[in-house]
Amino acid sequence: MPRFAANLSTMFPELNVVDRFRAAADAGFQAVEFLQPYDWPIEEFSSWLAEAGLEFVLLNTLGRLKTDLELGAGILPGREGEFREIINLALQIIKSLGGSMVHVTSGSVPDGMSSATCEQTFVDNMSVAATAAAAQEVTLLLEPLNRRDHPGYLHSSTAETRRLIELIGAPNVKLQYDFYHLQISQGDHRQHLVSNLDVIGHIQFSSVPGRHEPQYGELNMALLFDYLDEIGYDGWVGAEYTPKGATLDGLAWGRPYGIKHTN
Repeated sequence: MPRFAANLSTMFPELNVVDRFRAAADAGFQAVEFLQPYDWPIEEFSSWLAEAGLEFVLLNTLGRLKTDLELGAGILPGREGEFREIINLALQIIKSLGGSMVHVTSGSVPDGMSSATCEQTFVDNMSVAATAAAAQEVTLLLEPLNRRDHPGYLHSSTAETRRLIELIGAPNVKLQYDFYHLQISQGDHRQHLVSNLDVIGHIQFSSVPGRHEPQYGELNMALLFDYLDEIGYDGWVGAEYTPKGATLDGLAWGRPYGIKHTN
């Protein structure tokens, strides 16, 4: 049976952040993700996790430190020092929270710059980052983002992301498979899941369209959840969606997996 982690950046938006942890635990989740926990004192975040009895699974890197929060420092020549700061900050926080996975955002290729230049810069940066992460037993994840929502993003398919992983050549760099993005980019999930199982480190889901609960939209997530068991995926599955209404009202999808809901 899949192990589900509630993404508390998107779920329970009706609650203050501090209250989302207890709400997730009460709903039956045993683990959580939080995309960018950088605005809270790490001691507070740790206490919220401990009080709710939750495991912390995943955070995202910041895109940039020096100028803005857009994705991008890792693919820009001349910003290597900034990228190392971004990685070091993420590693510090993930270890403080007891987690072991960091999604490293790459960024969109700027106008006037070649994708080959950005790719080589990112590969070189990730090679250095992977060594630092391995020393702390952290896995770095690369997630293909669809180019409809993220025009010009460096990698948007499993093939493109796998190629980057192979170029980086580090065993602790894995693929983050998000059903939302990859439904838009390529579809054919059963085939892409089984053919990339060896490099998949984490999975996320939401509906297409809308990025809501999995019972909406065009994806048959119940079938795909069963398929994850069939092919032997045993990692976490992140519920990275924005509820259509109150979060508990939309948790009917989780009933077969021990998740509670109000209706």
